[in-house]
Order: sequence, then C-alpha cells, then structure tokens
Amino acid sequence: MMKFLEHTPRFLFFTGKGGVGKTSVACATAIALTEAGKRVLLVSTDPASNVGQVFGIAIGNRITQVASTARLSALEIDPQAAAQAYRDRIVGPVRGVLPEAVVKGIEEQLSGACTTEIAAFDEFTDLLTDAALDADYDHIIFDTAPTGHTIRMLQLPGAWSGFLDDGKGDASCLGPLAGLEKQRAQYQAAVDALADPLRTRLVLVARAQASTLSEAARTHEELAGIGLTQQYLVINGVLPSSEAQDDGLAAAICAREQGALAAMPAGLADLPRDQIALKPFNLVGLDALHALFVDAAAADAAAADAAPADAAPADAAPLQVTAQDADAALPFAAPSLATLIDAIALDGHGLVMVMGKGGVGKTTIAAAVAVELARRGLPVHLTTSDPAGHLADTLNGTMSNLTVSRIDPQLETERYRAHVLATKGEQLDDAGRALLEEDLRSPCTEEIAVFQAFSRAIREAGQQFVVMDTAPTGHTLLLLDATGAYHRDIARQMDKAGMTRHYVTPMMQLQDPKQTKVLLVTLAETTPVLEAANLQADLRRAGITPWAWIINSSVAAARPHSPLLRQRAKNELREIEIVTKQHASRLAVVRLLEQEPVGMERLLQLAHGGTITTIN
Repeated sequence: MMKFLEHTPRFLFFTGKGGVGKTSVACATAIALTEAGKRVLLVSTDPASNVGQVFGIAIGNRITQVASTARLSALEIDPQAAAQAYRDRIVGPVRGVLPEAVVKGIEEQLSGACTTEIAAFDEFTDLLTDAALDADYDHIIFDTAPTGHTIRMLQLPGAWSGFLDDGKGDASCLGPLAGLEKQRAQYQAAVDALADPLRTRLVLVARAQASTLSEAARTHEELAGIGLTQQYLVINGVLPSSEAQDDGLAAAICAREQGALAAMPAGLADLPRDQIALKPFNLVGLDALHALFVDAAAADAAAADAAPADAAPADAAPLQVTAQDADAALPFAAPSLATLIDAIALDGHGLVMVMGKGGVGKTTIAAAVAVELARRGLPVHLTTSDPAGHLADTLNGTMSNLTVSRIDPQLETERYRAHVLATKGEQLDDAGRALLEEDLRSPCTEEIAVFQAFSRAIREAGQQFVVMDTAPTGHTLLLLDATGAYHRDIARQMDKAGMTRHYVTPMMQLQDPKQTKVLLVTLAETTPVLEAANLQADLRRAGITPWAWIINSSVAAARPHSPLLRQRAKNELREIEIVTKQHASRLAVVRLLEQEPVGMERLLQLAHGGTITTIN
C-alpha cells in the first residue's frame, strides 16, 4: 500500500511540476479509496484539466457521477464559467439601475484574468467549507494545476483574508474585488482547513529528474511556509533497472534517474516517499489506472488488460505495426527541429511562442530554437512567462547573439507600481496618493504588470527574434485573455475617434503569422495530444493559427530495444499519426536523448535530431 494512502485525511492535494503525472496519481488514488468503500469527490483546479479524458467521460464544471466507478464523483472547475457566474453576481444587481455606459465599464473591468482567478478561487473555497459536501463525501481529492499556479491558489485564502482584514476590499477596489467582503467567514474557514494536518495532506508528485525534484523541494518549502506541513512525496514513472540490459538508451535513462534520486534535496529526502514504476501503457481508462500502483512485474502482466488505452478507436485507420517491429521506427521521415528553424530564420526577426501542456518540454524546445538561431548569427532574446521557468538551468551557459530574461510577476508588479506612483501620483495630495497606493496593492495589479511586460517582448520582435517559453497552457490563455481585453478596449477607443486604420495592438501582432509563429509542443501520448489539440482550437478562436507542432522526447524516434520502451514506442505511433493527419500543418519530431538536453551543445544536438553540432 502506498504510504500516502495510510490513514487518509479528508482533503488530499496532488501537486507538482506539469507533466509529472499528478492527474494519473490522483485518479488512481480516487479509485483505490472508492474500492475501500469510501465516497470520493475528485476535483481538478487546473485551468487545463484532463480528468475527464482519463475516465473517458465529459465532466466539466458540475459534480458528475463517474458511472464506471461506484462512489466516485468528479468536478472540473472551469475558470471561464466560474468567471461568468462571478460577473453575473456582481453586475446583475446594478443592471437597469445604473446607466448602461457605467454597466459596460464595470463589465470591461471584470473581463480580465484577475477576475477569472478570483472566481476559480471562490469555487475552490466552497469545496473546502461546504457542509453538504461534508455529508456526501468521505474524501475530496484535488488534482491541482502546475506548481506556480497551485502555490498562488493555496496562498489566496490567507492573502484575501488579510486583504479584507486590512480594509482593502472597499469601494476603491471596484471590479474583480467587489464581491470579497461577503465571503470573509468562508475564506477564514478555508485557511483553517488547509492548515489542519488532521484534515489536509499534500502529496508532491515528481519524476526522477533533477529539475522536477528541485521544483518539488521549492514547493515543499513554500507550502510548509503557509502552514501545509502534512506532506508526502511520490516519485512517478521510474524506469525499472531490468530494462537497462542490452539497451544503451534505457541504461542511460536508469543511470540518470538513479543519480537524480541520490542527489535529492535534503528537505525532500526526509518526507515519507513512494515510488511508482514507469508503465508500458498510456494511463487512460480504469484498467490502466488500476495497474498504476502495482509493482513493475505485476504491471507487465496487467499490460494486456490495459489494451483499450493503447488500441486505436474502431473508426481509426489501423497502423501497420506488428509485435516484431523491434525498432518501432517512425512510419515516415519526420523532419528535425532544425528544419523548422530554417523556415523561421528566413524572416530575420519575429516572435516565436512555444506553447503546450506542462511537462512536455516547452523550456527545452524554446531554448533549442533560440540557441540554434543564435548559432546562425541572428540576434535572439529568449524569455519566459512561466512562473516556474528554468531557462538558466537549461542553457547552463552563455553564447554570442543570445540574451536571456524572465517575466517575473513580482518584479514587474513592483516596477509597474513605481511607474504609476511616479507619474499619476506625482501631482496628487497625500489623501489622493494614499488612495492610489491602496489601489496598487490590489492583487489585480499583477495582471496589468505582466501584460505590459508581455507587450514589451512583442514589440522587441520587430527588430530581432524573441523566443518566448510560455507558462503552462491555462496561464497562457489567461495572458492572451488580458491581451484580447486590451485589444478590444483600444479598438473601441480608436473606432470612436475614427482612427480604425492607424493602430496595432499586441493581439493583432499575435494574429499575424509573419510576425508571430506559435509552436505547439506535445508528447506522443493520448492526453498531451488532446491537450495540444484543445489549445489549438482555443487559439484559433482568438484568431491565432499555430504555425507548427513539435512532438518532443519521442521514444519511437529513438529506436529503443528495451521491451518496455518498445511497447511505449509502438503506442506513440497512433498519436503521431493523429497529429499528422488531423492537427498539424507542419511537424517536427524530436527524439528522446540518452542525456538530458542541458547546456548549449546538447540543445544543438536536440535541434539536429541527435547529431552532434559544435558551436562556432
């Protein structure tokens, strides 16, 4: 039995860096508890939730019974639906009472990403404090968003409570903060629930990789600092050492993973720990989830039972792959990343946005693109909007023509506050300046500051290449939401002034493929491909067409010999075919490398399909 399942408290939180398997572990935990006779509610607070995909059902923003599993219900908090309900609650009472122009102004004030976050937070605290849910369920399991967002979400109960206690939730914070005062008791109850180790346990999920273990260590310290001290550690997806025989790729992966575990940060090493073996099948469907917590030998025996997760749907064209395909070669000649970079480089400058689900390797791909462009003598600015960005660690060095930065929300917010106080506050009296300072302490100020930094990066792309490693999918969409809101506001003002052809907004630049190329990064697995397809649909609704797809860390492209890796390679082929036939107009496949792609030489090696490329 997993240590984190012993004496399970009412609330279980699963968190960690994107792509480590939080959703799979959370779903398997829910099944284990229901089979022990417990009534369970499984909740996703991730803006890019895929819990429904794992169970093969539509869930959405309502409590839904999982028909295939007795005593299990699920809920995916929909940030956009929550934001609309929040807006309706605030605007409804004044509609028809205040002038229409004033109502429209309030609606515009409530259209940004800050409102979305507050609304999702409202639903989150409801689940921690609802007495009816307390009677209906023995356990509530939270499959949380990637780490940066999770930390902010867990800090919000205390932050909002303190904001109200300090008297900040008054009329000067109209808009997103308008509904806070009436929720004071609920927020305090949420703080109490989170800080009670008898009611709340946090499970850090990581991979046997230095980067995810380092992030898990930071998460451990930050969450302990806000009172969540009941923590456990799960190391997911560890390649069994038995697979290393007669396979250089598997042997290199095993050595890399064992080295990372041996060098685990001290704070993590002291936590109760479970280890889950890498499985040969995709973790979709009940059979696969049942097999997640069993040991490697038993998992091999159970792999056949998980066949539906690997098999193609009845209406899909069957792949010509047999059990004798030991090399599990790609069924077509896939271009390398460098081939895509050839086309990008022709423009001489522009914005390259690297997007995708957490954990698919966006940072690595963004760094490889930037380093290869810089190697060709082109000026490149590599930046990230990811709260948990690791650009410096990935690059592990410097090179000519390449500058590196990070859009740091805290730094950008302080810079924005200082600018506003120095300009708008310069001519104010003491009372007016105090009121302005109060408004600038609103949590919504961060949204404006980050958007302005994002806009600066877009402007720079007119003179050089700007390669942006974006935050995990949900955060990127919230940033684009702010960009869209700004575009609508500028368009409305310019239209009134009769200047419809004399302005360019950041959104218009994102929509222009000559100025912006969006690269969607995915893995050749069911959930990441679905996630990338959903993101592509969202972007197209915003008038942004992704330029190319990149399948990262492909086992099939690496031609393994280990039985487990061969099975995973065969599973990839159907996903690659779906991408090529249904989603991508351009595609590159990046093979899984024996060594982690850290440092300039290995990043260039990754870009060129595994061949060694020396930096000039």
